[in-house]
Amino acid sequence: MKKKKAMALMVQGTMSNSGKSFLTAGLCRVFRQDGYKTAPFKAQNMALNSYITEDGLEIGRAQAMQAEAAGIAPTVDMNPILLKPTSNVGSQVIVEGEVLGNMTATEYYQKKMQLLPRVKAAYDRLAEEYDIIVIEGAGSPAEINLVKEDGFVNMGMARLAGAPVLLVGDIDRGGVFAAIYGTVKLLEEREQRYFKGLIINKFRGDVKILEPGLRMIEEHTGIPVLGVVPMERLDIDDEDSLSDRLNKTEAGAGVDIAVVHLPHISNFTDFGAFERMEGVSLRYVRDAGKLGKPDLVLLPGTKNTMDDLLWMRETGMETVLLRLAEQKVPIIGICGGFQMLGRELSDPYGVEHGGTLRGMGLLDARTEFSRDKTRTRISGEFLEKAGPFVMVKETKVTGYEIHMGQTENLGECRELICLENGRTDALSNKDVTVLGSYLHGLFDTPGLAESMVRKIMLDKGLDPVNWHFDLAAHKEAEYDKLADLVRRSFDMKRIYEILEEGIRE
Repeated sequence: MKKKKAMALMVQGTMSNSGKSFLTAGLCRVFRQDGYKTAPFKAQNMALNSYITEDGLEIGRAQAMQAEAAGIAPTVDMNPILLKPTSNVGSQVIVEGEVLGNMTATEYYQKKMQLLPRVKAAYDRLAEEYDIIVIEGAGSPAEINLVKEDGFVNMGMARLAGAPVLLVGDIDRGGVFAAIYGTVKLLEEREQRYFKGLIINKFRGDVKILEPGLRMIEEHTGIPVLGVVPMERLDIDDEDSLSDRLNKTEAGAGVDIAVVHLPHISNFTDFGAFERMEGVSLRYVRDAGKLGKPDLVLLPGTKNTMDDLLWMRETGMETVLLRLAEQKVPIIGICGGFQMLGRELSDPYGVEHGGTLRGMGLLDARTEFSRDKTRTRISGEFLEKAGPFVMVKETKVTGYEIHMGQTENLGECRELICLENGRTDALSNKDVTVLGSYLHGLFDTPGLAESMVRKIMLDKGLDPVNWHFDLAAHKEAEYDKLADLVRRSFDMKRIYEILEEGIRE
């Protein structure tokens, strides 16, 4: 007997950063706990944080997180279109995990509807396999200049999937009732009927004070309020919360780790392991004058390595880093940050900036950009444990690569890691105070970040924190807390009724 097609529920927001990703993950977790095979879906995601699936395809990091909350492996069907901004007016367009090309916004909107069959096919595959699909919208459905081009992002996707919609408003930013009312009433009546519930997110205070407003917005829109979610700090890597992390600019007590906040910073989830540790202060620095002398500098990935290197040169950040390198402050670059540390970057095909650019010269290495993008999950082993890694107990490392360049050791770099494909990684200078790696997720390798922090503490004359940090167990506990928050805040009985009813044409 043919399996019944999945039930669908869509989470849309009155604006970006309203908490759609967060609450989508929470619903995925609740449905999983209740015995339903559940998957997330976002037709089009614009994000600089991405993830590589087991079969080497690139999707938005938020969908990987939501799949993790649902207890399943992320697949490309969960995010068939990913837009990675390369400038204020253009993005790298990734379709079904592979690069289609760099396009301006105008070029993309001209070609967007040609991608509709591929988006629909991805959703249909999930719907055949799962019991419930929780769909996340993008931005706001009431961007009236883009309504005709919606196609499959917000209301267009709700129509394709026959999905009832929960509309989320962020009360912490103010004007939530106007935002909800305006969002609903700017849409055509045939689209308004898809809204089956309103959610007030990030509430602080006594909900009784809010209740008159809840009743009034129900009267004005004809849509019931199905949840008021209190502001609660959870360690969940959703797109919205990640942006908040970049605002941590001040050093705290204990170990001081500074991340250079590049203009096109990407995959800063690489450093989450440090952020979760007792005794560690992780901060993001844009102003060279505020870098100071941290215990460790992390140079992150970027969607435009050459432009961001020029930014570092123009702002004085490069000069400060060169001075810190002379003082033997450890500097670790990941992906684009790794490429900057070498002697030269060459872009013969115009993949990024075009031409050749002098690197920082801290590593005896050279990078050449190519038209082909490397996308793979990979593991390897330490060839030697030195520098920041000298106290690492295990020999194996894991991570994933997303880059459009190849970096060559010109002869003077030490090679610390041998990958399973035979290539070496983690190139360093002779005394291993400066090193670079292409491995995103390297610091999530069990025990690696902890050992690095212990070494820094010993070097500073501090007592190393005696703790064991299990990242996988920590994430599971946080997802369960998120599910508890959703259950306490939502009218889950009515949510299930809405799922069963669907949208009746």
